[in-house]
Amino acid sequence: MRSPVHHAGITRLDTSRAEALRGVRAVVTHADVPLNVYGHLSALGIPADEPLLAEDDVRYMGQPIALVAAEDEDTALEAVAAIDVDFGERPALFDVRKAADPDAPVIHQWGNWYTHFENEMDRRQIRKGSIDWAFEHADTIVQGVYRPAAIEHCPIEPQTALVVPEPSGRLTIYSCTQALYFSMGVVAAHLQVPLNKLKFVGGTVGGGFGGKVDTATETMCSLLALKSGRPVKWRWTREEEFLCSSTRAPWHMEIADAVTSDGWILGRKMLTLHDSGAYARFSPYGLTKHSFHHTGAYTIPNLHFNGYVVFTNRVPTTAMRGFGVTSVSFAVETHMSRVADVLGIDPLEIRLKNSNRIGDTSPNGVVYSDPSTVPTIQAIAEAIGQELPGEYRTLTRDPREGEWLPEHLVEQVGTPEAH
Repeated sequence: MRSPVHHAGITRLDTSRAEALRGVRAVVTHADVPLNVYGHLSALGIPADEPLLAEDDVRYMGQPIALVAAEDEDTALEAVAAIDVDFGERPALFDVRKAADPDAPVIHQWGNWYTHFENEMDRRQIRKGSIDWAFEHADTIVQGVYRPAAIEHCPIEPQTALVVPEPSGRLTIYSCTQALYFSMGVVAAHLQVPLNKLKFVGGTVGGGFGGKVDTATETMCSLLALKSGRPVKWRWTREEEFLCSSTRAPWHMEIADAVTSDGWILGRKMLTLHDSGAYARFSPYGLTKHSFHHTGAYTIPNLHFNGYVVFTNRVPTTAMRGFGVTSVSFAVETHMSRVADVLGIDPLEIRLKNSNRIGDTSPNGVVYSDPSTVPTIQAIAEAIGQELPGEYRTLTRDPREGEWLPEHLVEQVGTPEAH
């Protein structure tokens, strides 16, 4: 049984009518889960916030509340419809841009955004160089806002699990997970059993793309199998996949670049709002990767980045192909072309000019030893038949020389060694 509303308190939950139906073998609620709240990143010491089955409230339409196992699907669906639940509806939040408004509904016990680190910082931030210096010395400021939307993974094989209780007391779990040992740990934690009580059997995953690390079916089937003493299989419908499964997160990204008239990017200010949906899941990890890649394949000496994991009443979002990086790459490359257009400079040439070189540093201070930006862009130019000017055609990824930087930028960046 899933929540029919986006945000509400649960004032009554009665499963007695469902349990009395002929053919029903098990009904499970949060009271049957040994450890109901366990986070996908709990093994890393990150606090948990999402219940396996809703307890006091629901925070997105489709959130699981109760489970039924029966002899056939029709009986199971009839039993789900017989579960009595009363809701006290609450205002919902769907736009990350409004999460900090004074009148925004508070939808999460931690507030409307995730708290990073032990010092309760409400953002992932990066500071490098002097952003004030960069904006003071720029010839122009180029700004852009980029908002890639949520994407459904839409695997050919929906979320599926079959759990068989063995005479030995172990559970054999046939799973479509992308990460067998990860999912085994999640199930063991919820059930509060040692790992040797579980046997996971995987195989060819019928499409995952990041969406099958959420352990969506295995724990629930395990609970039903333990309670009924029978094998239990749950295969999501296509409707469930579209309406209730995790998606790639929507992002809101604002970029402002301080640039010189000849194409040097002196500094970048960036604000990111990551839509986590109703719970954290993997979002703090995704935003961390996102922050480390917010300059893309280019070296920008002065940075000011603030990133927020924002809670909304959407389905919780999760990993998808290049988690945290794909979306920011879209924004960065679109913005680089925008800078080139504003300055009237060829888009490949401005990329080569600001490309990562050996000895340059990433936003979080990692020294590049093997950057591939220069040869990649040169190969692109050759593939599309564009002849680059001599200085760009012969450019290498070797450490920067002073003549490659304008005098005032050399003063800020220093020598390659100092950089």
